[in-house]
Amino acid sequence: MFQFLKKKKQEIIHAPCSGQVIPITEVKDPVFSQKLLGDGFAIIPNDEKITVPITGQVLSVFPTKHAISFRTEEGLEYLIHIGVDTVKLQGAPFTILIKENDIVNPGDIIAEVDFNQIIKARKDPSVIVVFTENNQVKNLSLNKKFVENGNTCGKVNF
Repeated sequence: MFQFLKKKKQEIIHAPCSGQVIPITEVKDPVFSQKLLGDGFAIIPNDEKITVPITGQVLSVFPTKHAISFRTEEGLEYLIHIGVDTVKLQGAPFTILIKENDIVNPGDIIAEVDFNQIIKARKDPSVIVVFTENNQVKNLSLNKKFVENGNTCGKVNF
């Protein structure tokens, strides 16, 4: 009852890197493509800088540096996962420029990645953004097929 009184929450999503946007269902890993971690999208990157897609606080940087989790002020949690199966690279291609508890904004560079190392290791270089509270996301819309780092690429309603 009174659902109409609840304020809809929405975040604009900025591209974490330049490249081709693909739906999460096309990521070459069933954990992501079947949305087991949540809804999201991926970018096949063509630059080496990873930036923040939505203002938030850094919750964790995985020890192997391939994934970083965030929470927005409104409570939306998301993860940036750099590459598929890149945990096996033990952090080698990643330079992380932030730390846990940092407050970050769209355009802030959080990592630099040597994607050539990832490709030489025969790993998929896709940069995946996944909203990890799947039941929290009401709608995700992407408005571009190719994006420049930091530009608006869609929105998420939660």
